[in-house]
Amino acid sequence: MPFVKQQKNKAYFKRYQVKYRRRREGKTDYYARKRLVVQAKNKYNSPKYRMVVRFTNKDIICQIVYAKLQGDFVLSAAYAHELPRYGIKGGLTNWAAAYATGLLLARRTLTKLGLADKYEGFAEPDGTVQMIEAAEGAPRPFKAFLDVGCL
Repeated sequence: MPFVKQQKNKAYFKRYQVKYRRRREGKTDYYARKRLVVQAKNKYNSPKYRMVVRFTNKDIICQIVYAKLQGDFVLSAAYAHELPRYGIKGGLTNWAAAYATGLLLARRTLTKLGLADKYEGFAEPDGTVQMIEAAEGAPRPFKAFLDVGCL
């Protein structure tokens, strides 16, 4: 019996289910998003924050985002095109600008949450990784998960 090419007929296309639009566009990995967004049930209604970093051709965007059923909400944001106001005159899309934009976002977030005076950071960076412990009688340090998108 000769080999016959299987044709996709009307019954195939009638039952075909398309994927989500952002999946078809290659913008969202829903497997990874679920693990970044879903909060443990024993944490009740507390938000799970994530730091979203996006590189464009001319800018770097950093945001602290949390998810609700209505959609994602931005707590605070910082952009690399704001850096010249703080005295940075170099390129705005390199890794140094990304680091500075992240620091700007961190200070804005702590100020908005009222933690800026409790967790001031380090006066002089020495290049070592140092974890901040919770101060006695103060709220714990702010924590966010890093979301760098589809790489």
